[in-house]
Amino acid sequence: MSDAKRHELDRRGFLLGGIAGAAGLLAAGAIDAPAAEPEPRVRRYVPLGKTGMKISDISFGSSRMSDPKVVRHAYERGVNYFDSAEGYKGGRSESAIGEALHDVREHVFLTSKTKAEASTTRVEMMAALEGSLRRLRSDYVDVYFNHAVNEIDRMRNQEWGEFTELAKKQGKIRFRGMSGHAGKLVECLDFSLDNGLVDVILTAYNFGQDPAFYQKALTRFDFVALQPELPRVLKRAHEQGVGVVAMKTLMGARANDMRPFETDGGTFEQAAFRWVLSNPDVDALIVSMNKPSQIDGYLAASGTSTVTRGDRRLLDGYAAKNGARYCQHACNVCASSCPRGVEISEVLRTRMYAVDYRDAELARDDYAKLGTGASPCLSCDGSPCAGACPNGIPIAEFTRDTARRLG
Repeated sequence: MSDAKRHELDRRGFLLGGIAGAAGLLAAGAIDAPAAEPEPRVRRYVPLGKTGMKISDISFGSSRMSDPKVVRHAYERGVNYFDSAEGYKGGRSESAIGEALHDVREHVFLTSKTKAEASTTRVEMMAALEGSLRRLRSDYVDVYFNHAVNEIDRMRNQEWGEFTELAKKQGKIRFRGMSGHAGKLVECLDFSLDNGLVDVILTAYNFGQDPAFYQKALTRFDFVALQPELPRVLKRAHEQGVGVVAMKTLMGARANDMRPFETDGGTFEQAAFRWVLSNPDVDALIVSMNKPSQIDGYLAASGTSTVTRGDRRLLDGYAAKNGARYCQHACNVCASSCPRGVEISEVLRTRMYAVDYRDAELARDDYAKLGTGASPCLSCDGSPCAGACPNGIPIAEFTRDTARRLG
């Protein structure tokens, strides 16, 4: 046997012996085992405006969930704010929350939502609220939102103001709010703040909607933030003591696109959450939580709001990869381009649910609420909306695809 071969065998024997020896010592307790990773859980609770509530910085969204075990897992990890709506999963999301949390009701904050239209009466609103309370197995909700508001007339409706005041007096709601993510979001928020109609707002907000992201990006973008007024209205709400909760924080949630680049232990989702929470005018965020492992991954970002260089790299890469396919729903620049009145941003939102979220039920349910939806696009050559998106989304291609998938 050559000297080189003998040296290589001796080296391998040393290494194998060292590994075996270390394993034996660990088994015998002679040396300390590596410390276990801390259990993912909520690390920070924040005041929600002037409500007096302190809620988990990363909280529970239920639009795609109907499993009480998932709800309970989140609670056991420290989540104490649970967002729902009468329409989520046809009411099954509220029922799951009620089943999971009725025995710990005094330790959690529950919210729900109803779509109170400009013509909805207070009697109809009260019936909706009472239905939610039955499913939630609670005498009250902590915040009750007018859901997905995109028309000022919905908040101007005196029935909404009178209903919420009555429900407060009856102890059925503690605080009222407005949620929104569509084209007239800022206009509706400003009106609600002007008229004292909200204690809490729930608003779409992510790094791709923030002008500061593009100013600080590590590479050059041709994309633009199309809601330059959104940071202003968030600041205004915060200064008035109105609670600010962010949703749609993952810019379409195509997280798998970034898995190959998550080399330093952090995830795209955690980076996106830190960006949102780094804004001092945002109190907390909600995100759809659909399984225990997902909850654990999300909560690894709790308690941190400093955006690292690694976070910026992930967000930068995501925007470059998806910026030309993600509809910034609240921008609505394309709204007037369709001569047949297709609600382009709303159609593309339902496509996002189907394609990016892979939630066909949610996509079909929301698309059905759009009336004719994108059916006119199937007989259109696409020229009216060509070039209508500043970020280059192929509108006609996507709306036709939506009509075929969901129509």
